[in-house]
Amino acid sequence: MPTGSVKFFDEKKGFGFITGDDGQEVFMPASALPIGATVRKGTRVDYGVADMRRGPQAMNVEILQEIESLKKKNRRSPEAMVPIVEDLIRILDGASNQLRAGRYPKVGPRIAQALRTLADDFDA
Repeated sequence: MPTGSVKFFDEKKGFGFITGDDGQEVFMPASALPIGATVRKGTRVDYGVADMRRGPQAMNVEILQEIESLKKKNRRSPEAMVPIVEDLIRILDGASNQLRAGRYPKVGPRIAQALRTLADDFDA
């Protein structure tokens, strides 16, 4: 089986490309990946190749080495997240009181930014 690294992969579109160690570029459909697997640029893979009408296509892709996510590596520790989550709960409680009174909170954009930041840490 040839080996190579993922050149590009778009989960939404469901395909990407592998650059083989021999320099050959191969189309990689999402169906060639193991169930539940995700890949990103630079991930080392083993794969089979089938000649299709549009050119070579990867089949039965096996992930050899995943690239460590910088997002995951740099996210806050669970202990550091506790006070952030607790403060956000208090802020959201105050916002819900203002919403019950029939008005949006003045700090709405700041709440939205805090929620996005928190979501990024949880999603890493």
